[in-house]
Amino acid sequence: MNTSNKYFVFFLALVSMLFWGMSFVWTKIVFEFYGPITTVLLRLVISSVILFIVLKLIGLLQPISQKHFKLFMLSALFEPLLYFLGENFGLQEVSSTIASVIIATIPVITPIFATFLLKEKITKFNILGIFISFIGIIIMVIDKNLNFTASPKGIALLFVAVFSTIGYAITIKKLAAIYNSATIITYQNIIGIIYFLPLFFIFDFKDFLIIRPSFKALTALFQLAIFASSLAFICYIHVVSKIGVSRANIFTNLIPIVTAVFSYYLLDEKFYFIKVLGIIIVIGGVFLSQIGKIMIRVNNAKSLKTKN
Repeated sequence: MNTSNKYFVFFLALVSMLFWGMSFVWTKIVFEFYGPITTVLLRLVISSVILFIVLKLIGLLQPISQKHFKLFMLSALFEPLLYFLGENFGLQEVSSTIASVIIATIPVITPIFATFLLKEKITKFNILGIFISFIGIIIMVIDKNLNFTASPKGIALLFVAVFSTIGYAITIKKLAAIYNSATIITYQNIIGIIYFLPLFFIFDFKDFLIIRPSFKALTALFQLAIFASSLAFICYIHVVSKIGVSRANIFTNLIPIVTAVFSYYLLDEKFYFIKVLGIIIVIGGVFLSQIGKIMIRVNNAKSLKTKN
């Protein structure tokens, strides 16, 4: 990859992180009118239409085999259904910054379960990253008298989202070997709509008919669907294809920072020294776990070259 292409790939990675970081802020704005279920459903509908049309036009959307349909249904159960239920209901209870920081621990926690369920190796960097990240989370949500400064219910719901990605990672492994990422995301969003529709009609439909959202809320909703659920994924898929998952995941450390900055300016979120310290520690733990993976791959590559 030449220098200009490399910078373009890094630019796309930054664009993805910007949109995903902003998604927590946009969701908070939409929540002023719509509940979590309606917000996710509308986000998925708009995003699915965009992704389906764009990917069809550029020839990236693959047809799915009937024998893989059950696996698609199962993976969509974990994400978007359980993931977004945990994230959005959790986001109702805690600040957007705390939510983004907890969600950012996904790359750190996943290897623990992958060790037991997929027989993948866990490194000392993973273990150290987990330890450091959880210290940071504790600093953010518990004061010196051991009282919660953030809703325990909200934190628990956010960890539902985090742990749902474990089930997703396991089910998606077979699909990822057959289909491209764009195809998987598009069909999972469509299946997610099917999952969310009954919940919408049971819990939110009556309110949806009478709610008149503001222009600001509608703008935030379309920004969620177009930028966070569509363009960000398209950009990120390209980034992963060029530099690999491990290197691409390093950029995810920027998501809580983006969320914190825009939460301060757009949501008037308050920041104190201890909260900022916790954020820095969590991001440091996540970064350490990802750097460890890259160092191991670089060393392995060097060993292979030496042998050859």
